[in-house]
Amino acid sequence: MEILDQLKRDTIQSLVSAGKRADDRDNFSYRDISVKKNILEYSEGSALVRVGKSQVLCAIKIGIGEPFPDRLDEGILTTSAELMPLASYLFDPGPPSDEAIELARIVDRGVRAAEIIDVKKLYISENKVFVVYIDVYVMDHDGNLIDAAGLAAMAALQCTRMPKIENGQIVKGEYEGKLDLLKDVTTHTFAKVGNTLLIDPCLDEEKGMDARVTLGITDKNTICAIQKWGSGSFSQDELFQVIDIAFKKRKELKELIDNA
Repeated sequence: MEILDQLKRDTIQSLVSAGKRADDRDNFSYRDISVKKNILEYSEGSALVRVGKSQVLCAIKIGIGEPFPDRLDEGILTTSAELMPLASYLFDPGPPSDEAIELARIVDRGVRAAEIIDVKKLYISENKVFVVYIDVYVMDHDGNLIDAAGLAAMAALQCTRMPKIENGQIVKGEYEGKLDLLKDVTTHTFAKVGNTLLIDPCLDEEKGMDARVTLGITDKNTICAIQKWGSGSFSQDELFQVIDIAFKKRKELKELIDNA
C-alpha cells in the first residue's frame, strides 16, 4: 500500500505541476456539495454533508451535567469525531486516532472561536448546565473531511432543538424552541502541492500535498481560526491569497447551509 501511495503522490505532483487536477476542476473550485438537515429522528439536531465523494454525518445531543469548577455559570460544549472503518481502508477500529482527534479539535475550535453559542445561556441552576455534544461521523472518505465536517456541524447546530426542562430534568421527546446561535462559521481548506495551491483537496491530492491550511471564517469576513498541517510552508503572499479566496468562497458555503 505504501508503494501505491507513493506512486499516487508522484502522479498527483506531476499532474498539478502541469496545471491540472485529478478531477479536472480549477484550482479554486469546490467539488459538488450537498447539505441535508434533520437526518436523524432522535437527535436534537443532525445534518449529512457530501463534498464530492466524501460524506460526513453530524449529530447534536443535549444533556445535563455539572459545570466546570472555574466556569460555574457556563454550559459545556464538547466535540468528538469517529473515523468509521467502513469509510476508508485508511481507518482502523479502536480508540480515536490522531486524525480523528485533529478533526474534532478543528471543528470544535471553529465553533468556539466564532462564539456561535453563548455558553452562559446554557446555565440551568446551581451545579446544573446543558451539555451540547457535537458528534461527527465520517461515512465515506475521499479527502477534505475538515470542510465536510465543519459544514455538517454548522448545519446540524442550525436545526438543533432545545429540550424541555421540568424539575431540573429533561423531558424526553419534548422541546422548547431552537438552540440560540449568535453567528455561523465556515471552514475552507487549502492544500499546497509543490508550489501550487488547491482548495478542497480530494484524497489523492492529500497524499501528494506538502502542507495544508484551514481557515475558519465567520460573519463580516473575520478569521476566527487557522490550522496548519505538514512539513511544507506557506509564504506570506500565499497566505494572503488563500485568505482572499476563503472570503469569496464563504458566501457559497453559507448559502448551502442556510438553504438546506
